[in-house]
Amino acid sequence: MPETIAIETTNPRAGVAVVRDGAVVFLQHFTSERSHNSQLFGPLGEALKLCQDLRAIVVGTGPGSYTGARIGIAAAQGIALSRRVPVIGLPSVLAPETPGAPSDFTVCGDARRGQFFIARVSKGLLKDGITLHDGPDFTRLYSQRSALPWFCFDNKPPLDLEGITLSSPSASRLALLAAALTDETIWTLEQQALEPHYLAAPFVTKAKERLIG
Repeated sequence: MPETIAIETTNPRAGVAVVRDGAVVFLQHFTSERSHNSQLFGPLGEALKLCQDLRAIVVGTGPGSYTGARIGIAAAQGIALSRRVPVIGLPSVLAPETPGAPSDFTVCGDARRGQFFIARVSKGLLKDGITLHDGPDFTRLYSQRSALPWFCFDNKPPLDLEGITLSSPSASRLALLAAALTDETIWTLEQQALEPHYLAAPFVTKAKERLIG
């Protein structure tokens, strides 16, 4: 049966997974703040040894570590070229690591600069994209939440609110999501630019003008 490999490196707890015939046949995690590039290739090499009929590679695109996402994307693209298989990106928020794997949930997190993001997921799809909110608006929306679970991939919940479960993106769940996609959907996603998910434009500090004379 065809295999799907997932690479998730947008979080300090990164992982590589292989799915075959709807079952996870390989999963390895590794933790690092800054050296995913040095730790990724061991697990990835082991995963590739298991693949006799690789169908696709999926990469978690965040939101999360920009550098980590770029490392995962570069590795996936290299394999895709050598194996001649499609490589696609899926938002990491689609795949929190949690028992029971609920189909409907919300992922939130710190977007920096006083903003917080919310991503509502239903049956493997983002409902309204990933939205940004200031502190008061985020608190208001959280106070109006339904009984569906909320997850956060940071080391603490936004604004220290209670009831938000700390988690991390799951390579195995990401692989299961990609493996369930049709060939047509994989082809469509393959045509899209593969890049990390940006929550906001980069912050650029302008140099002060020099006074002459």
